[in-house]
Amino acid sequence: MKSKKYLFPVITFLISFGLALFISLKVFPNNPFTGNKPEKTESGKYKDGDIIFQTSESKQCEAVRIATHSKFSHCGIIYDINGKWFVFEAVQPVKLTPLEDWIKHGKNSKYVVKRLKNDSVLKPEVLQKMKQYSQQFDGKEYDAYFEWTDKRIYCSELVWKIYKNAAGIELSKLRELKDFNLTDPRVGKILKERYGNDIPLEEKVVAPSDLADSKLLTTITDNY
Repeated sequence: MKSKKYLFPVITFLISFGLALFISLKVFPNNPFTGNKPEKTESGKYKDGDIIFQTSESKQCEAVRIATHSKFSHCGIIYDINGKWFVFEAVQPVKLTPLEDWIKHGKNSKYVVKRLKNDSVLKPEVLQKMKQYSQQFDGKEYDAYFEWTDKRIYCSELVWKIYKNAAGIELSKLRELKDFNLTDPRVGKILKERYGNDIPLEEKVVAPSDLADSKLLTTITDNY
């Protein structure tokens, strides 16, 4: 009888501890990319893996727009994390940003969302692979020198590499720095600040405009 007397409190403690552990893991997942099974997402407007573009207002972003003849200077991948929409983006540092916050960071909160024309290839296992591949970049430094390495990374490079290396999809051809409009004084000023007189003209580069112009993508939302 004595053992039964203490058995119920022990069982109650274990159940309570297990429930608390479950809740803590749900709210504070060790890995934001692989949390619990997603709940119902906030809106049917987006899909996992969509690519979102915006105009940023820094001097560097102005130079990017001029050099690429595009209104876009920043982009990221939209991910569904536990039923909430985030943008995985290369800023300082590379991180997941709540979608609503990401939109507010753009000029006049304008943005464009694009999606693979054949988005059936982004099956759950492919999307999971993309998120797993993304983990290696989480927290890395932003690459202000636009080098084609994984030590640091910039926004369009991040999106391109995730699609290429995790989904096997090459969204656009790579170009070289010299292929862009580098003659404008505003672009030249930024290049001078970054590289001095040793500009890496043959460095592999992919710009937000290259992704936005991809023939593999179609526009889902455009509020410009």
